[in-house]
Amino acid sequence: MTDFSDLDTRFMALALEEAQRAASLGEVPVGAVIVRDDQVIALECNRQITLSDPTAHAEVLALRKAAQMLGNYRLPECELFVTLEPCTMCCGALVHARIKRLVFAAKEPKAGAILSSASLLDNASLNHRVVWQEGLMSRESSRLLQTFFRSRRQSKAQRIPV
Repeated sequence: MTDFSDLDTRFMALALEEAQRAASLGEVPVGAVIVRDDQVIALECNRQITLSDPTAHAEVLALRKAAQMLGNYRLPECELFVTLEPCTMCCGALVHARIKRLVFAAKEPKAGAILSSASLLDNASLNHRVVWQEGLMSRESSRLLQTFFRSRRQSKAQRIPV
């Protein structure tokens, strides 16, 4: 098991708060936090439905916000904390942004592109390598996702006429 600092735990807790905000909006509960020099510079949650934007993943929205705040599309001194393993699109964005470090909570068995369905960040031909760690607060993130999808399935079942 990888060691995480108290600050890492604090930042992931903020990402979980963002994931809860996403759930309250009816979005898949994923939250992201971008940190530079141990200071939070961007907090975001999934908002694909709210924004009618298939690219509005928490990671992408946080990258956009951080880049605007810093006035640079490159974020080489930044770390990203996210509650779910990033997908292919988000991994590409992390490489292009030159994110220094990624910490994610839960694995995403279907679309996760770091461990689950691919190993994109470990591709030796990429011009930037993102250091990554997984598992910080994975139980809490998984529980939030399971609760969200269980509730969604129950709502759907109640709408079906008998």
